[in-house]
Amino acid sequence: MSIELAVERGVATVTISQPAKKNAISLAMREQLWTVFEGLAENDEVRAVILTGAGDDFCSGMDVDTMGTGDVAWSLTKMRRLQRIARAIASLKKPTIAAVNGVCVGVGWSYALACDIVIASETARFAQIFRNVGLTPDGGAVWQLRQQIGAMRAKEIVYSGRKVGVDEALALGLVLEKVESGRLLERAQEMAESFCAAPTLALGMAKRQFDLASSASFDQFLEFEFAMQPVMSRTEDHVEGVTAFKDKRPPSFKGK
Repeated sequence: MSIELAVERGVATVTISQPAKKNAISLAMREQLWTVFEGLAENDEVRAVILTGAGDDFCSGMDVDTMGTGDVAWSLTKMRRLQRIARAIASLKKPTIAAVNGVCVGVGWSYALACDIVIASETARFAQIFRNVGLTPDGGAVWQLRQQIGAMRAKEIVYSGRKVGVDEALALGLVLEKVESGRLLERAQEMAESFCAAPTLALGMAKRQFDLASSASFDQFLEFEFAMQPVMSRTEDHVEGVTAFKDKRPPSFKGK
């Protein structure tokens, strides 16, 4: 059981790997997952990230063998570690894609929701199963669901703990594309490579704009935008983009 990392052509693929338990995340894997995403934030060679699960499933949440152990202080420590993973995924200033096969429940779904884009195979099924073990959602799931589908639909999914199939998730906008299971990673790689060809700094700043848009007033947002665009206008990628436009050729962005 581990978190696996592979980097190819600027795309990092992070795989949650404990197939015997549908890729449930153990305590040790929490540390690994956080460390991997923190490292990706500092790796300029990586310009897009895919998060997926080994075998037939994405992630069945936290490993139940580690639940209900220790005192309150230990439970708080575990929560901090769990939440910093969600922060590391959501705050990564590079495009992130969750490639979901099979089971995607509990905090596994939280981590998929923390990605910019979710694509899923026909076998994907999602659920906020916390109610079944007497817990509230974690990993930022309620915040993400409310932002994406509104409070009423999010409450029904959380309160019921029911399964959400891939077609419903697609209709709700929780999944961008439904892909044949055998093509899931291939499609994720295609999408990630298209993002790698884009100006990485500009996409990272656009991602920050989306974050700000959820809490800022329109006037506040425009002030943030006002500060961002002049910085982008001084990047090498902006110069390359303008030059390529004038030369009537495709731009070659370097992420600088």
